[in-house]
Amino acid sequence: MLEKIKTTADFLKKNIKFQPDYAIILGSGLGGLVNEVEIAHSFDYTEIPNFPVSTVKGHTGKLIFGTLGGKNIMALQGRFHFYEGYSMQEVTFPIRVMIAMGVKALLLSNASGGMNPAYEIGDIVIINDHINLLPSNPLIGKNYDELGPRFPDMSEPYDPIMISKAKAIADKLGHRAHLGVYAAVSGPCFETPAEYRYIRTIGADIVGMSTVPEVIVGRHANIPCFAISIVTDLGGFEEAQKVSHEEVLKVATAAEGKMTGIIKELVKSL
Repeated sequence: MLEKIKTTADFLKKNIKFQPDYAIILGSGLGGLVNEVEIAHSFDYTEIPNFPVSTVKGHTGKLIFGTLGGKNIMALQGRFHFYEGYSMQEVTFPIRVMIAMGVKALLLSNASGGMNPAYEIGDIVIINDHINLLPSNPLIGKNYDELGPRFPDMSEPYDPIMISKAKAIADKLGHRAHLGVYAAVSGPCFETPAEYRYIRTIGADIVGMSTVPEVIVGRHANIPCFAISIVTDLGGFEEAQKVSHEEVLKVATAAEGKMTGIIKELVKSL
């Protein structure tokens, strides 16, 4: 694994002209942030050695290098999921490469189902903790001390400074934003009403199929992490609501401007 990470990072370093300081992962329907980036380099995933390929609608499949808010960034325009058939190590391989490139922080976005009765469709949730309900963990297997400790601390998975800054930015921009707990499940089917209620009962406010493995790998390397979600559907209430991927993308795309504004201002403040 170490050799693959090095090979991929070396390929990218040879083909870009600057040092990225921050890494951004753009989730379902949220790829429009790239319109705010002054792009210096762009790679299709198929061009990058050892990279997986995104297979999900709404995930474009490009690695972008450029500037956002005056800062050098690299951004995954489309992530990878366990339900696509990738191993956890493959899902998080791009994060390992970003860390090898020398980024100082990891910022992630996603779309989620809301179970907190205070939430509405289109709301922003700044994630302050998570529950891993995925059937595996990206750190299972041989540990490489060069990447991080065998038993990494997860008492602070999301950076409190970035959380505080993002909440202040959202309030200033006039966006409904909550602090909440994200539960990660494998998918690809959406949750049943009973599953929504179960996940709410164990302490989560929102649920999705990504982000947690990426954050685990980021924290394994002691990289500060920040994650923000758009609530695209609601579940676990008295009346069951049908959900489709098309509807999730529609809501996420409509709310894209909110997410873009918050992340752009947050990067500028770092």
